[in-house]
Amino acid sequence: MTPRTVSGTPLLRPALPRGLSGDQPVASEQDANPEDAVLVERRNGVGIVTLNRADAMNAINMAVRGGLTAACRALEADPSVRAVLFRADGRRGFCVGADIKEFRPVDSPVAARRVDPAIAYIDAVAALTKPTVAAIHGFCLGGGFEIALACDLRIASADAVFGLPEINLGLIPGAGGTQRLPRLIGVGRALDLMLTGERFTAEEALRLGVISRLAPSQDALAEQSVALAETIAAKSPTAAAYVKEAVLAGADLDLKAGIALEKNLFTLLLSTEDRMEAAAAFREKRRPVFTGR
Repeated sequence: MTPRTVSGTPLLRPALPRGLSGDQPVASEQDANPEDAVLVERRNGVGIVTLNRADAMNAINMAVRGGLTAACRALEADPSVRAVLFRADGRRGFCVGADIKEFRPVDSPVAARRVDPAIAYIDAVAALTKPTVAAIHGFCLGGGFEIALACDLRIASADAVFGLPEINLGLIPGAGGTQRLPRLIGVGRALDLMLTGERFTAEEALRLGVISRLAPSQDALAEQSVALAETIAAKSPTAAAYVKEAVLAGADLDLKAGIALEKNLFTLLLSTEDRMEAAAAFREKRRPVFTGR
């Protein structure tokens, strides 16, 4: 039987570890302490956010939701942080989606639609004005994939496996997947993946445009993702924020309005100290030191 294809290439269905179907979230035998579910460090202008539930393949529980939300808000408010890197502990995966141990009936559809601001983790990732990078390895499924989709850039190791399998649970992606994936790769290809619930490899993700960079191994991913985030952090933080605003806000505008937005943001940057510093550094043949002013 010929494998089904997306973008003209075979769509591979990678094997999963025993006991993991990929169509449902995973529960761990031993959870990380709630306060340790998400770790944050700062290095060379980069805020590094690490999902820290390796025993549960970083499945999303309340501690992860709250930890990610708090981490994003703290890093957004920290002027020393100019880029944010999201990664995960453990060798098996970035994140496999929601933790089934927390699955429970909702009180009502109205209650289910309400999101406590303290655990609005996807909104918090997407709201960052600083450039964001997701470093993805192993399994990146469901809500884990949606965390990555909320980031600006995605880099993956060759062993990464992606998917939005919610349809196999009688659900649809509920954290932005139905909106961000079509905008990223096109409606037809996104529908193909969501209606079948099939997984796809890192190589296919690169062809589809889900990721922009592919590392040969997890060790290389760790190195390259930090280097990428540090490279971005070394740029003018104001210019970086305006690039994000122009591209993301402009995507919802017609071309004329988008060009006007770009022109306005460009004009605002002309009088900044960072622009003057870049010009001086060019003349003096040195690296610029940006301050965000």
